[in-house]
Formats: sequence, structure tokens, C-alpha cells
Amino acid sequence: MTDAAPHLRPTPMLDFETPAIQTLIHAKGWRALSEHDRIGAAYDFVRNAIRFGYNSDDTLPASAVLRDRYGQCNTKASLLMALLRALRIPCRLHGFTIDKSLQRGVIPEAVYPLAPHSILHSWVDVLHNGAWISLEGFILDEAVLNALQAAFPGRDVLCAYGAGTDRLQSPAVVWRGVDTFIQRTGINRDLGLFDSPDAFYAEHRQAMGMTRAFLYRNVIRHWMNRRVSAIRAGKIPAIPDAPRTLVPGFTRQ
Repeated sequence: MTDAAPHLRPTPMLDFETPAIQTLIHAKGWRALSEHDRIGAAYDFVRNAIRFGYNSDDTLPASAVLRDRYGQCNTKASLLMALLRALRIPCRLHGFTIDKSLQRGVIPEAVYPLAPHSILHSWVDVLHNGAWISLEGFILDEAVLNALQAAFPGRDVLCAYGAGTDRLQSPAVVWRGVDTFIQRTGINRDLGLFDSPDAFYAEHRQAMGMTRAFLYRNVIRHWMNRRVSAIRAGKIPAIPDAPRTLVPGFTRQ
């Protein structure tokens, strides 16, 4: 029998007891739903009401991500975990790194050489019906995904523009009680399981150096967010020969 207690607790990053998160859950009426539908409601909210974009830091508390109303894999994961735990759904974090090629087209070409080769990545494992289910398909909002599908008709393999999938035209991104993925084929290292994002970032932080970190927070991420907005609007930035596949030998642990 799995001990769910460590996977239900609040933490400084999973601050689901804050008024903003509690008010959201009350307003949505999510606590009255079945467990399956509670998971789906939180997942769908993070997937689409929180647009794909880049926050100031991976370690923002969930309430700050909710306030921003946008996020990427790591920050959206923190918000989803906070919502799930507030709804009494046990969850944990699975940490990885992804190759920076997955971000090509989002990272401007002028600064792409400055980006770290491997970028911290995570998804959420949720405990449902006695089994752990991996949730990663919440990262790209539907508008971004639809724009990429329209830009690459008939193509399934794509590892660029924030997507890493071999099922671009029919990705497993909708909650149906099974695993969801949208960046999985970009993974190049498995960092293991963690009870919380706090525990993950206590061991792993993005290595950029002070200068690159300052530029990212204050300049580059805003540039990236404008490019994401352009993708969402169907204006796909040109990039030199985006890789079609990446680390095909990766398998789940």
C-alpha cells in the first residue's frame, strides 16, 4: 500500500493553502467532483487557462504561477501539483533534463548558442486507482499546439518550438485516466522521483552562471514569450533545419 502522506503535504512551493488557490478551487466547485474528474479539472485548467510561457524562475511557488497566468514545464508542474494536493489527490514530481533543441524556435537564434545544452524538465505523477500516471501533456496550451499542427500538416515527429513528440497530429494530451506527453522525445537524462518540487530544486538547479541568468530573467524570457505569442497566432518563427528526432533510445524508468 502506497503511503500517500508525503504526496499530499503543502510545501513552500506547493502553497495550496493560500487564499488565491483555495478561492479558485471553491469558485470552480472542483471538490464536488469524482476523483477522476478532479484530476481532469485541475489538469485542463493548468493546460489551457495557464498559457505556455516562461516565468522568472523555476522555483516560483504555485500561487505566483497562478498569478502570472503562464508557465512552462516546471512552473506549470508546481501549480498542477498544488491544485491536486488541495483536492486530496496524491502526486509527486519526476525530474529530467531535455536537449535545448526542443526549445529551438522559441529561443531566439541570436542567443540560442548561449542556452545550456541540457535544460531542467519535469512532469507530474498522479496516484489514481492505485497506480501512478504520468502527466506532461499540460505544458503547451491548445492554441500553441493547434498552431504547430497547422504549420506542419501530415508531420508527426517534431522536436522544436517547445514540442517533443512523435505524435504531433494526435498527441496524448487530454486527460483520459492514462499518461499524457508533449515533450517526452526531447528528454536526454532521467533525474528520478521527488516528493515535491522543493526537493527536486534542492538537488538540481539550472546551470547558467550569473550573467546568463540575469539576461534570461530580464531580457531573454520576455523575448521568448513574444515568440510563443507569435506561434500561438500562427506565425511560426523560421529556424535552421529543426531536428526531427532526439535521443530515440530514451525509455521510461
